[in-house]
Amino acid sequence: MPYLTRDASVFVLDLGEPGVADTENRFSPDWMAAVDACLDEVEHSTGDAALVTTGTGKFYSNGFEPERFAGDGVGEYLLAGQRLFARLLTLSVPTVAALNGHCFAAGAILAAAHDARVMRADRGFFCLPEIGLGFAMPGGLVIPGGMADLLTARLPGAAAHEAILTGRRYGGDEALAAGLVEAALPAERVLPHAIEIAAARAATRGPALGAMKSWLYRDVVASLRTLELSVGS
Repeated sequence: MPYLTRDASVFVLDLGEPGVADTENRFSPDWMAAVDACLDEVEHSTGDAALVTTGTGKFYSNGFEPERFAGDGVGEYLLAGQRLFARLLTLSVPTVAALNGHCFAAGAILAAAHDARVMRADRGFFCLPEIGLGFAMPGGLVIPGGMADLLTARLPGAAAHEAILTGRRYGGDEALAAGLVEAALPAERVLPHAIEIAAARAATRGPALGAMKSWLYRDVVASLRTLELSVGS
């Protein structure tokens, strides 16, 4: 399950398992609950603080578990993911995603909810593949409306359009050129650079930061509270 470590004022949330590399860090209910618990710990801390999320090995996160889309309770499952995105988007500490590897689907949406993103340049993709997965019924949305609203609010307009509607896989340098990330670096520099960015912003933590994020993204947060799966829903 995801776990926290700390580097001075910066909390580092590894989305995988302690001592294990290459976990896909998919959004199981237990995984989302564990991330929520880690965010509780960060928010209950005192003093300057910031948060960096990352993984270990090939994956940052491969997103939702596809098998859950065919079962009962898919609506509540997706809403749980949306609540997590909304919480991270409005967290009262600065947030930086250190994209160590593949960042797909809901994993990419999670990354978009951060204040900043740093990506590995040589391996791994940032990708929203939903347009090619065939999940939607005729007239339905391939990405629920609230998640699409988050992406269009947090990513440059042309890049969001291309990423959502083509499913393009962006390597680190391509993601940087498109404005999807703030830096693309060698693997060994991704996490340290993300920590440097977070540490430089740690003094801004507090209720005012959370309030300003909530105001800036109030329409996105409202959209994430409901599940919109079609244009007419």
